[in-house]
Amino acid sequence: MKRILTALACLLLLASTCFTTRPSAEDEVDRALAEEIFKIKAIDNHAHPMRATREGEEDREFDALIPDTLEPSPLPLRLRPDNLEYTGAWRELWNYRHNDMSEAHMRELTEAKRRATREHADSHPSWVLDHLNIEVMFANRVAMGRSLDPARFRWVAFDDALMLPLSSAALRRQNPDYAAFYPGEDKLLARYLAESNLKSTPATLREYLARVVTPTLERQKRAGAVAVKFEAAYLRPLDFEDASETDAARVYARYARTGAPSFTDYKPLQDFLFRYIARESGRLGMAVHIHTGGGVGGYYGTAGGNPMLLEPLFNDSSLRKTTFVLIHGGWPFAEQTAALLLKPNVYADFSIQTVIRTPRALAATLRGWLETVPEKVLFGTDAFIITPEVGWEEVGWLSNKSGREALAIALTGMLRDGEITRARASELARMVMRDNAASLYGMK
Repeated sequence: MKRILTALACLLLLASTCFTTRPSAEDEVDRALAEEIFKIKAIDNHAHPMRATREGEEDREFDALIPDTLEPSPLPLRLRPDNLEYTGAWRELWNYRHNDMSEAHMRELTEAKRRATREHADSHPSWVLDHLNIEVMFANRVAMGRSLDPARFRWVAFDDALMLPLSSAALRRQNPDYAAFYPGEDKLLARYLAESNLKSTPATLREYLARVVTPTLERQKRAGAVAVKFEAAYLRPLDFEDASETDAARVYARYARTGAPSFTDYKPLQDFLFRYIARESGRLGMAVHIHTGGGVGGYYGTAGGNPMLLEPLFNDSSLRKTTFVLIHGGWPFAEQTAALLLKPNVYADFSIQTVIRTPRALAATLRGWLETVPEKVLFGTDAFIITPEVGWEEVGWLSNKSGREALAIALTGMLRDGEITRARASELARMVMRDNAASLYGMK
């Protein structure tokens, strides 16, 4: 973190001596405010940290939907493994001594990472957080396990599988671009059934709710989950209607033992189950995190991730005790997200925007949110693995750095336009970086 602060100071000094047609870094950022933001010990609302693995081990529980077999498509520029910004992460984390990505230097990097992770052993994940000045990271994982210290990593459990108790065969045929995601959901449901001492789904919907859904949520709560996560936008649009239990039970009974429902037939059951899970989560004091906005894959249905599709859900009087968090802030629908933050039970983080957008572009979004409901804005990195060289550590480093820079730009603009005082700018910085999350999740 000291190196980041030094680099930031050098950048500001350099910018003040160079002529440019664009606003300089010094014009955009109040130096003292930026330094203050980089010193805040953050709470990261959304990430996919990896366990420290030993020889022969593999961690495949960092997500419920792993897109390994999707048709190749372009990555956003800053996420591409050849982005030279990652050399900054390598220097900070692994003492990389170069400014390029030559084959010889990459071999040197690989060995340095192996050596460091061996030395850190099970303390490696917490070591990463220390270097990013992140006090607590919310770990979106199928399960936690060794090396993810509960004091530093809080569990967010995946529960899309609970909405898929019937055969997904027809859904795979209807959506071939994401057919590869369904086996993972089927496997996760089987895991939840086994934990409920069942080999198959019960015969009726009422039994399924009582013997699988509610017990699974209660186990997750006891195991330390602070929230449940839905990646449903990868499988269907987010238009969860208020389906009746009668209609849902009819679908369940029809296909529980034979056949595979089409999306149209399946939808009332999924809609009902989503709202049931959301209500139960609220009863148990767990927030509901929902992937919104864009997603992985060239044929992902971005329109289906528009957070405005969720407005009827947020207005449901039976869900007033459930808190919803719009993961990724619905980008590219950021203005709609700002309007949704006016609802009492809706929050948003700006994870992944921190690494697919530049700090200047993200700052405009953050400023709009902060000028609307600043108490609802949450910092997040979405740290995840891309390649062995660009792992969750490097993505987390770049995302953390860019997010703090964007916040500094946004607050500087508000300060210089006379919208806030310096004291209020400092307060808003702490709110975004940690206090809003601490309040939402009841953390001290």
